[in-house]
Amino acid sequence: MGCGTSSLRNKQPEKVVKAALVIQNWYRGYRARLMARQHYALAIFQSIEYADEQSQMQLSNFFSFMLEHYKHARKEDLVLVNRLRETNLQDLKDRQSYVELVEVPKSYDGPRLQFPLTFTDIDVLLEAFRQQQVLHAHYVLEVLFETKKILRKMPNFTHVTTSPSKEITICGDLHGSLEDLLLIFYKNGLPSENNSYIFNGDFVDRGRNSIETLMVLFVSFLVYPSDLHLNRGNHEDFMMNLRYGFTQEVLYKYKLHGKQILKVLEEVYTWLPIGTIIDDEILIIHGGISESTDLNLLHRLERNKMKTVLMPPMSVNRDQAVDLKKDKAGKIMASGKATSSNSLSEQLSKHEWEQIIDLLWSDPRGKDGCYPNTSRGGGCYFGPDVTAKFLNKYHLKTIIRSHECKPDGYDICHDGKVITVFSASDYYEEGSNRGAYIRLAHDMAPRFFQYRATSASCLSPLYQRVEVMEYSAIRILKERIIARKTDLIRAFQLRDHSRSGKISVAQWAFSMENILELNLPWRTLSPHLVNIDSDGNVDYMSIFQDVHIVKSLETVKSAVIETLYRYRSDLKIIFNIIDSDHSGMISIEEFRAMWKLFSSHYNVCIDNTQLDELAHTMDLNRDGSIDFNEFLKTFYIVHKYDKLKTPHNKFAKFK
Repeated sequence: MGCGTSSLRNKQPEKVVKAALVIQNWYRGYRARLMARQHYALAIFQSIEYADEQSQMQLSNFFSFMLEHYKHARKEDLVLVNRLRETNLQDLKDRQSYVELVEVPKSYDGPRLQFPLTFTDIDVLLEAFRQQQVLHAHYVLEVLFETKKILRKMPNFTHVTTSPSKEITICGDLHGSLEDLLLIFYKNGLPSENNSYIFNGDFVDRGRNSIETLMVLFVSFLVYPSDLHLNRGNHEDFMMNLRYGFTQEVLYKYKLHGKQILKVLEEVYTWLPIGTIIDDEILIIHGGISESTDLNLLHRLERNKMKTVLMPPMSVNRDQAVDLKKDKAGKIMASGKATSSNSLSEQLSKHEWEQIIDLLWSDPRGKDGCYPNTSRGGGCYFGPDVTAKFLNKYHLKTIIRSHECKPDGYDICHDGKVITVFSASDYYEEGSNRGAYIRLAHDMAPRFFQYRATSASCLSPLYQRVEVMEYSAIRILKERIIARKTDLIRAFQLRDHSRSGKISVAQWAFSMENILELNLPWRTLSPHLVNIDSDGNVDYMSIFQDVHIVKSLETVKSAVIETLYRYRSDLKIIFNIIDSDHSGMISIEEFRAMWKLFSSHYNVCIDNTQLDELAHTMDLNRDGSIDFNEFLKTFYIVHKYDKLKTPHNKFAKFK
């Protein structure tokens, strides 16, 4: 009897172990599936983000086209051309008179700064921003002028040193996420003489608190100019700000003085250093390098001549150039005079311009060599061999860069020689990624610190975070798809020889990639986008069944609607350049001239009479001007499932 009891006891632990293994294997598989779904959602976000950046970079070709050929421009085109040629800073007044024009009323109850700034002002500003107060435009302008004053004296690359007892903290992209910046300061301490920081570009855009983030960084820099270092990123660029939200944020928060703030800020950007070198061993730059990156040249070029990536240096025949001027009434006139050499001297050479583009826009990849960055449209992809050769040439050990969102907030590649750090947590959606920063001390391995600024994403279970990400990712992907509906249907029908409304998954995936040019795993995504029958064929029209573009004018052809929606961001940037007073209005003639130039360069075929009819219809008060922002908002995407408060029903099949 004793032996029988012993045998029973031996079998029970055995069953428990087997059950535990079954549960463990199930959980591992479940978690692996969740992580795969998270990976696909992130791939959608990133692919669309890079496609938008590619469109932004391609605008430089359009502007180059106009600038190179402006001598042939008609009178109605000269307004746009002149706005592109002139610097927004030509009428900038001296600091004293400029700031004095903006008075702080006694009724203002926001934060007040005392110049010269001290540590107390950092505290005052942080507390005010925690309370969601807005810093008065007078102080914003003071901070910008003070920042420019110090930046002008700095070299292109800031050299800093560390020691075993003096560490330095490196932060990546913040993109207007004040919550992340406040969390970094809470966890890591405020800037001080004993707590140095490097902020590696992309302080603004996309986030809703870009101006507050920028003010905290600039005020901290003014208090500790030797201990807080700021590098320029690809978003410290007034043309990038037009697309990605910072311009609109400033104009919304500073309705009276937003234009002045943007003008001063445009010049501040140009004086930001383009890199930092730590202990003569570690290079901190925003993007990356190329096989032609020349540190010696980058040290000595005049960085303030880099106004924007979208204005490449233009080659002008001085004998044929047209001098554009304004008459007393403010109208653009063309004289036969040649362009002065002064305007040309304000440019970088094409080679210098490309050097900075590579520094701000490039990304590392595992493949050897250096090849065009086809995802972003600017800079290059550089491989481990390029990194090794570059570091060896300039006697460096490591490159630390930012520019790319990473799920863990950081990434190490190229045999540990390239480190990416990204400090904006939940960048795409709540739960999409952690933020991170790096602490470095002399001759010590870097230490990585991760966090999430949004408490909700920390507390939510992983499956809920993944579902929210999927819902948002599929939503923005559907918007990209509907903007190319006509082209996609044409591509599908070319492969649907039997006119059955169905094609194979392979044919569908090829058509999607060919038309949308998004680097996505279309076959894997197909069950989440279209209906597939038991034979594995795709009902290709089902991809459009739950989303469409709403338009107020039913007479407009769908192709026109799709085209306007597809190019809405590019058109809005050009509109904002024409709309120099930020009134939100341009004339119908300006709109017509803008569209003709744009469509001819992009080879977009739309009947001009339809556009004229559309513009005149939008001119409700018949004053000859249209609100272009409202014009673009006329065409917006409606999702059939918007009424669902949670994504669970829609995406239950993702589980």
